[in-house]
Amino acid sequence: MKSYDSYLFDADGTLFDTVDLICTCFQYVAEKYAGKTMERSTIIDGIGLPLKSQLITHLGAEQDHDQILDDYLQYQLSIMEQSISPFPHVIETLELLKGAGKQLAVVTSRRRFSLEQILESTDTHKYFDVLITPEDTTNHKPDAEPALKAMSLLNADKASTVFIGDALYDICSGAGAGIDTIFVNWSHAHVSSLPVAPTWSIDSLQELTVCLRNR
Repeated sequence: MKSYDSYLFDADGTLFDTVDLICTCFQYVAEKYAGKTMERSTIIDGIGLPLKSQLITHLGAEQDHDQILDDYLQYQLSIMEQSISPFPHVIETLELLKGAGKQLAVVTSRRRFSLEQILESTDTHKYFDVLITPEDTTNHKPDAEPALKAMSLLNADKASTVFIGDALYDICSGAGAGIDTIFVNWSHAHVSSLPVAPTWSIDSLQELTVCLRNR
């Protein structure tokens, strides 16, 4: 794998293990507002899309989605600290990349306030130059706009930028922006299920820093 100048990271499922947190929160609002129990696999399949669009899909278009969204986020914040952790080697990888002068961004479908809470609680905010959330773009992943927005703010060159993610939304967004992509194999999806093949796939974030370690 080559070394890049700019690294765009998805958050949920890529840097942070948030699947249990997301599933718990969806079950909470599904039972409260729709009187239903959601299949875990159904919730996981939607991770990577903006939360409001998922609520409309799962709970029905007739609901007060702004109220449900607020309740979801408040509940998530109340249980977040004990329910989330970085995946193995996240901290050391971010430190090495940042120490080598690389530009780092988060490109996520998670709302900004919620993302900032996760970065604060995991002490990872300091590593990122740019945060791109649904509030920053008109179109969202899998559209290319979030990746292009991050690159514009970083003044990043396409040939030296890569998007790292765990879902088709990340790989499609990066590919649509004309940049290399990396799929993380700890995803709940399999690389063979992606509609667009990633440039690379990895089993550990440490693989991002092999070039730096071998200098």
